[in-house]
Order: sequence, then C-alpha cells, then structure tokens
Amino acid sequence: MTAMRLDTKHEYKRQMIHVLIGMIVLTFPFISIQYLVLLLLGLFLFVLMLPVSSKLFRIITSSDKAARRRPTGAICLSGSMLILVLIAWVLTFTDYEFPIFLIGGAIAITTFGDGMATILRVTEQARYDRLDNIEYPRRQYQGEQTKPESIKASLTILSVGAIFSFLIGAWIVYWTGYDISFQLLFFISVIGGTSGALLECISTRIHDNLTVPIGSAMTMWLFLVIGYSVSPAHLVFALAFALLLGYLAYVAGIADTSGLLSATLVGVLIIAFTNVWWFLLLLTFYLLGGGFTKYKYEYKKSLGIAQGKGGARGYRNVFSNSIVAIAASICYTIFPQESYLFLYIYLGSVATATGDTLASEVGTTYKGSPRMITTLKKVEPGTDGGVSTLGETAALLGSLVIAIFAILFGVIEVNPIRLCLIGMAIVAVSGFVGTNIDSLLGATLQQRGILSNNGVNVASTIAGGLVAGAIWMVMA
Repeated sequence: MTAMRLDTKHEYKRQMIHVLIGMIVLTFPFISIQYLVLLLLGLFLFVLMLPVSSKLFRIITSSDKAARRRPTGAICLSGSMLILVLIAWVLTFTDYEFPIFLIGGAIAITTFGDGMATILRVTEQARYDRLDNIEYPRRQYQGEQTKPESIKASLTILSVGAIFSFLIGAWIVYWTGYDISFQLLFFISVIGGTSGALLECISTRIHDNLTVPIGSAMTMWLFLVIGYSVSPAHLVFALAFALLLGYLAYVAGIADTSGLLSATLVGVLIIAFTNVWWFLLLLTFYLLGGGFTKYKYEYKKSLGIAQGKGGARGYRNVFSNSIVAIAASICYTIFPQESYLFLYIYLGSVATATGDTLASEVGTTYKGSPRMITTLKKVEPGTDGGVSTLGETAALLGSLVIAIFAILFGVIEVNPIRLCLIGMAIVAVSGFVGTNIDSLLGATLQQRGILSNNGVNVASTIAGGLVAGAIWMVMA
C-alpha cells in the first residue's frame, strides 16, 4: 500500500514538472518569435542533457528504478514546443501565419488535460492493484499491452484540455492583440481538446507529448483558417449530445474508447457546420453497422470473419467511413451556392458506408458460396471482393434506409414531391453503386495489398458521394 502511495505521489510531482514546463507559454506574448525559438531550444537541450544524478532527473523519470531511462515525457514536451515555435517562425517568412496562441492552447491541452488524465490513471491503477485477480484494462498494440485504457481519463483530457486551451489562448490573444473573436477561439479550443483526447487514446509507439500538442495544434490551425464558428451554447450542446451518444455506443459495445472519441469529434463538426439531423443520419449508419455486426456474431466468429473486439468499432473504422461526410458537411456551409451538391455527396457517402457495412455483416452469413465480383467464381465467405444475392440485397436496403431517414429528418425536403422522390432515388442508387465499388476495390487493390480495408472504405465513400453529386447535377 505504501509503495502505491509513493508511486502516486511521484506521478504528481512528475506531472507538476510538466505543467511548469508548459507554463512557459504564458511568456509567449512578451517575447519575439526568434527569441522564443532560442528559449525553447535552450529548454530542450537542458532537459535532454539533465544529469542522471540530479534530483530533478529522478522526479521527471519513471518511479521504477529498473526501468529508469531518459525523461522521455519532458523531452517530448519541450521538443514539441520547439517544433511548433519553429513552424511559426519559419512561416513568418511566407504569406502564411501560425499564431502562437494556437501553440499555447495545444500545450495547455497536453500539460493540463493529459497531465490530469495521467494522474487519474495512476490512481485507478492503484485501486486495481488493491483488488485480487482483477487486471487494469490495457490497450493492445500488435499483440503487446500498452498504456492503461480509461474512459474517465479520455474525458478528462477532452474537458480539461478544452477549458485550459481556451484560457491560455485567451491570455495570449489579449496581450498580443490578435484579431480573433472569443467565439471562434472557443470553437477551435473545443475542437483541439477533442482531437487531443483522441490522439492520446490512439497513441502507441509515439509519445503523447509529441502527438497531442502537434496534432491538436494542426487541427486548430485548420479550423482557424476555415474561420467558421458557432455560438458557445450551440457548441456545448453539440459536444454534449455527440459525447452522450458516443458514450451510449461505448456502453452498448458498439464502439471502443477511440471510437467514442472519434464519433464525438465527428458529431461536433457535423452539428456545428450543419445541424443535429445530419449527425443523426450518420448515427443511423453507426447504429445499423453496430447492430448488424452483432448479427450472428458467433457464427461469423467460427468462420474467422467476425469483427474484432466483440464488434466494437475503433477510430479507424469511424474516420474511414465518415471523413467524406465531414468534408461534405463543412463544404455545405462554406460554399452555400453549391449546398445541394454537397448535401448529396454527404448522403451518397453515408449510404455507401451503410450499404457496405450491411452487405459485409449480413452477406457473410449467406449459406451458399459468394462469388468474386471480378470473375464471378465461387470464393470463401469473407473474401475481399466476394458478393452474394443476400449481401447485394442488404446493401440496397441499407441505402434505402438512409434515404428514408434523410426524408424523415428533413435533410431531404419533402416538397415538391418530385424532387423528394428524385433525392430518395439518388441516395439509394449511389449507396448501392458505392458498395459495389467497395467490393471491386476489395477484389483488386485490397487483395494486392495496395489498400487496407480502411483505405477501401475511404475510396468507396468518396466514389458513392461523387456518384450522388454527379446524378444530382445531371438531374437538377
């Protein structure tokens, strides 16, 4: 018990040092960018060459003496700060700008959000250690156990990171006089906090103190350039709504922690740029996909073709099926003159994702032998590129479900009825075509190792979206 308390106390000290390192961002408004580069270079070299015999070295390294090496966390944190400031400095010689308040916000996500999450994990680890025969759940990476998995820790990074990112960003904006509304600053801070939580969750071989600050800073920069924002009340609603639905999917076993966080990020973006009904339509795909993944799961498992982790979907699956939908929803708002085009690209991509998932999950239970889409020769169930009448029917029905819900949710206008029927047909046809393009890519590029399954998902949803957009342009 004493050892556990000592480990927890040591982690408190270690994270406090990381916070103190991160607090250097408070000086950013008062130091020229070129001197910031020199300052952070000096900090990085100081941490890198810290004497092993020093007391500070013992604090910022692992409490396990046998595993003690260089202070990786502090080195990565100071290194990521240096990298970001170097990017900002180099861009001063171009027409582009990488504002330092983005760097401050990203570092705040890491030091405060990730730091508190790490302390929470250590506390939970101690609690699990006190329980007999109960192991603390850990993530898997290529068959090896990595850091502990905790939904509480991930939500801590998201919430604490977003709050402190906004506060630090506001501090730097106030003193530098940077022309940005606090509404936009709050928007990109929430996006940064959500991205940071996701990056921390999926980080494996690369240290969090590199992936979280650099990744969240780049994400915030992207949305700063877009320049679109919504009111804080609307954004908080979007975050809470998407997070709640993601958590319910996690509890139901449809998504793992990374799937929860990625679905939350997707939900926030889609609700912010369009409305909640667009996200509910994408959620329909998630629910159908998750539900049919469980369909005859044991039978599919016996064939060796069942979805891993009990059918729970991770961030790769979420993003590979949603990236086109995210892009289309953003473009829908940014380019209002082409709103209908991006609406149908959105619907076509979602219909394709739904049709493909249902074709895979239902089609693999086909009692006969599926046929390769390119040669029509019989193949084993689960073979990439294999199709069956059951799978094709499931694909068409899945696309039709998305079309019907698009009408029910008001995404496709009911009046005039002719355009409503045309819209419904476009979604159903594009989803079905996109699903078969997925099978074609699976039979060719995936089998040759050129594309992964997630790569095929991205390519097919692009194809389905483009088919829908093209049909709309022809018939409009």
